[in-house]
Amino acid sequence: MDSLVIQGGFALKGTIRISGAKNAALPLMCASLLSDQPLELSNLPRLADIATLGGVLEHLGVSITVDGAEDGEDPRAVGRTAILQASDVSTATAPYDMVRKMRASILVLGPLVARHGHARVSLPGGCAIGNRPIDLHLKGLADLGAEIELAEGYVEARAPGGRLTGGRVRIPTVSVGATENLMMAAALARGETVIENAAREPEIVDLACCLTSMGATIEGAGTDSLHIQGCESLGAAKHRVIADRIEAGSYAVAAAITGGELTLEDAPAEAMGAVLDALVQAGAEVEAGESGLRISARGVKLAGLDIRTDPYPGFPTDMQAQFMAMLVLAGGASVITETIFENRFMHVPELTRMGADINVTGSSATVRGVDALKGAPVMATDLRASMSLVLAGLAAKGETVINRLYHLDRGYERLEKKLQAVGANIERRPAEGLGKGLGEGPGESEGETQEQA
Repeated sequence: MDSLVIQGGFALKGTIRISGAKNAALPLMCASLLSDQPLELSNLPRLADIATLGGVLEHLGVSITVDGAEDGEDPRAVGRTAILQASDVSTATAPYDMVRKMRASILVLGPLVARHGHARVSLPGGCAIGNRPIDLHLKGLADLGAEIELAEGYVEARAPGGRLTGGRVRIPTVSVGATENLMMAAALARGETVIENAAREPEIVDLACCLTSMGATIEGAGTDSLHIQGCESLGAAKHRVIADRIEAGSYAVAAAITGGELTLEDAPAEAMGAVLDALVQAGAEVEAGESGLRISARGVKLAGLDIRTDPYPGFPTDMQAQFMAMLVLAGGASVITETIFENRFMHVPELTRMGADINVTGSSATVRGVDALKGAPVMATDLRASMSLVLAGLAAKGETVINRLYHLDRGYERLEKKLQAVGANIERRPAEGLGKGLGEGPGESEGETQEQA
């Protein structure tokens, strides 16, 4: 199992290009199941989660061809382009051995039952950051006429007469994954579907844009009420994956925590309002331009602040751990309240090992700023927690060694290369004495994509 070794204390300076958004790319890939025509996705990030879902889709019969920059020394290499075509779906069963690797695999359920009239998808496994039941997905599909049965660890869904029927669906709790699954299912249902209490995330808008390019009629994307007119079939399309607002936010925090200055090329400032507001409140300088964002904290002593995670456009749960790492070194006390997942403070013990002063009570964490962190061996527990440890290591005195890197590889493209290019002293060290197939890898991780289930 590889590790990241960081020598902290260097202010970052330079330009980082933001990659395509993982949380947008995954549902877009699943949308390929809705048509027998090719779907071309550009700006596709090179991530373990993308490869995992690609394997699920190929098992179902989707052909995938990929073109783009290979791994190399250039940390600003453009994203890849993939052509996905489900002209001959060979099976409607997504087996446990594949779905268990990433909860976002449940997003094949809606497209399969919508186009093929039936689907058999394994129930996803557990998740490190909290319980994300799929009952919201199943209830919504049932509201569209699907007959749902849970048997032997699988969800079996059938559309009577081979096609779903449009209707009014109200999602009880805002869920990105359920909204995405129902949008794709409704695109091929008979008549109109209205989804109430829909998620409003930019990734939802991106999926709606792609489905519209394929021939769907969708109104209200970006609001809590979606109106979808079902089609007999969808066609070919070309779509560019939006930039990753969570990756951009993570590197913005990297600039702030190291007292540096970074230009984040292609960063989607318009989708990062709550994060940028919090950075400014903490004392960082934020400037949006045509090419992206400039974040500076040179000569600044950051101030503590209170944060509460909420569905978009609120502060994203996927940025909570990164901000906690930053606030550990801020002046005064901060309070972070997590409202999305009940078990998303697992990075706290690891930050404490580095000298942080954090006290967790229920769903809130009180962070009291310390003068300095000290490097230490730490263990990543989930994707965003992993990034919080990288950030802490960049600012700490001495050496930090981060283990279980497969979490980072799931969601941050070319992480160490991008950081090296802006002055970080960071390197990846391969495990000693282990073959590639013997350590933990992406297949051992359950997906921690925000609200995917």
